[in-house]
Amino acid sequence: MPPTPYGPNNPHPLSQLKTELVWDGKYDEYGNRREVDVAGLAMPLQKIETVDEPRSRALVQKKLFEPAKAHRDDFRNMLVWGDNKLVMASLLKDFKGKIDLIYIDPPFDVGADFTMNVPVGDNREEIAKDQSTLEMVAYRDMWGKGTDSYLQMMAERLSVMKELLSETGSIYVHVDWRVNSYVRLILDDLFGVENFVNDIVWAYEDIGGRAVSYFKRKHDTLLFYQKSQPRTFNVERKGLSQSTIQRFEKYFDENGQITYRRLKETNPGVFAKLKGVRDLDGVWLDKNAGGGAPLNDWWVDISPLKTHFDEHTSYATQKPEALLERIINASSNEGDLVADFFCGSGTTGAVAERLGRRWIMSDLGRFAIHTSRKRLIGLQRDLHAEQNPYRSFDVYNLGRYERQWWQKESLKGADEEHRKIILEFYRAEPLTNSPSPLLHGRKAGAFVHVDKIDSIFTREEVKQVALAVKQAGGKEVNCLAWEFEMDLRLTCDAIENEIGVKVKLIPIPREIMEKNRKEPPPFLEMATLEAEPVYHKSPSPAGRGQGEGRTVDIKLSNFLPSLAEVPSKELEALKERAVKSGFDFIDFWAVDFDYHPDQPFNHHWQAYRTRKDRSLPTITDQGYVYDKKGKHIACVKVVDVFGADTSITVEVDV
Repeated sequence: MPPTPYGPNNPHPLSQLKTELVWDGKYDEYGNRREVDVAGLAMPLQKIETVDEPRSRALVQKKLFEPAKAHRDDFRNMLVWGDNKLVMASLLKDFKGKIDLIYIDPPFDVGADFTMNVPVGDNREEIAKDQSTLEMVAYRDMWGKGTDSYLQMMAERLSVMKELLSETGSIYVHVDWRVNSYVRLILDDLFGVENFVNDIVWAYEDIGGRAVSYFKRKHDTLLFYQKSQPRTFNVERKGLSQSTIQRFEKYFDENGQITYRRLKETNPGVFAKLKGVRDLDGVWLDKNAGGGAPLNDWWVDISPLKTHFDEHTSYATQKPEALLERIINASSNEGDLVADFFCGSGTTGAVAERLGRRWIMSDLGRFAIHTSRKRLIGLQRDLHAEQNPYRSFDVYNLGRYERQWWQKESLKGADEEHRKIILEFYRAEPLTNSPSPLLHGRKAGAFVHVDKIDSIFTREEVKQVALAVKQAGGKEVNCLAWEFEMDLRLTCDAIENEIGVKVKLIPIPREIMEKNRKEPPPFLEMATLEAEPVYHKSPSPAGRGQGEGRTVDIKLSNFLPSLAEVPSKELEALKERAVKSGFDFIDFWAVDFDYHPDQPFNHHWQAYRTRKDRSLPTITDQGYVYDKKGKHIACVKVVDVFGADTSITVEVDV
């Protein structure tokens, strides 16, 4: 029979479609919307550091911590290193519907060059820093299918953010001309068109750039959506010009304010002449708070960040604090919880802390986490010195749990499959008839050992591996592991002298967990760090010691960075520089004087380089006093100029 013609009684399928943004990956093979597997992605966050700089330093110096300067104890802020999709899924258990404001500034430049210059040493010299491999892989995945993969990435993350938002919460998504139309349609789809609030234009002053065939692009867009009604919103007003203040000087009251009612009652003639003034009992002009007319949705009064600004951190995509201050003031109240899951240099957390908000931040890049950590420690010190309260923060990562999840999902729990994949990426030859169960492959004449997926490579293990190599007639072994026991490099040096087997410690890159990965990421040796205790007779030279006995400081004696993120064209020159002056590559270091392996690293003391002061001490000035005599363990953490950290333990005997 001939097909029924399309018409009112047999509508064509295309006539039934609604307006919708569709991309490759939005729907599965059966036409169902792909949902984010939140339960499958959730993993415990691993707390690796606790940071409460002024209070910790006061306590270890046996000083009272002044209540007037004390930190708030109601919440510990969170800085998390990891893929924000996994991070947010892991936060849902405790924070679903509890975040009051989210600001994100996701990548939106498909052709961006993420190489940046970082300062090194004391003399304001700069060297180039590449993306980490993890960031490179993530960015490639983000744009691997062009706009399709970018929209899939954003849709997945924005849907989880919606779950985290409180019912009165808001989200601001920072975009530019490249993706703003796409992202707005995703937000309409997820949040509903009825929950769109503003399309805010941040127009910045002319800071260069040539445009021959088009108008110069000098604005970004902030897409502002609410979770539902009512939402938190505090009216922000324009600042008053000096001419306005002078014009109305005689009408201000003792608080520097002019109200509608006061002006109408005391100066009816002036009130009548002012066009647009309504009879409302509210503040019309506030000389002190800068309260003029309510702000519009185009912002031209916030300058883009310049290199000479004090807040500048040398982070490529850093946004000005004034921009975040306006957003946080408008859409949250003191004590509210603010989040940024593409945190970069940590501007959101820094401003939230200064304005008395709680915060959660995450980023995939180690350099971003380091920049944020250093910035927030400096802010803690400043707030404490100004006698303003502040909150502590903790640093987290997904760590071992992420690997266990990968083993379960992709490797079906098989450790042998894990070793096979590692050897393949390392380009090593598997040993079919190994002389020892500890030796799994060979590469360039050296044996290769691959540690288990959920364990830490220890002193005892490295010794057993070295003995197995010697018995097999080998002279060198490359030990690949996800985590290494602290100060293991020193043990390896001793083993080389004792057994005669050279040991290389090589971290397994997290990038190999990437789904369908084909190309191997770089495998680079660990950085080398050495430190030693320095004893003083009590009291310490700085006058901080208490009682009789010895006080202790820690001295850095050697550091050799791994140079994993140095562009290949500069690698050879910097290798020589690193050997001669490794300390120039240290950007930050900290000490936990009473370290316990089962507890997070506690920042008792830290020092770091700043843009204004590039000097860095190589010995602490703590004068630490232990409560009990005997042997203790201190832990030293060093972060290099690329954001990579290295830790060792130091035995202290008092």
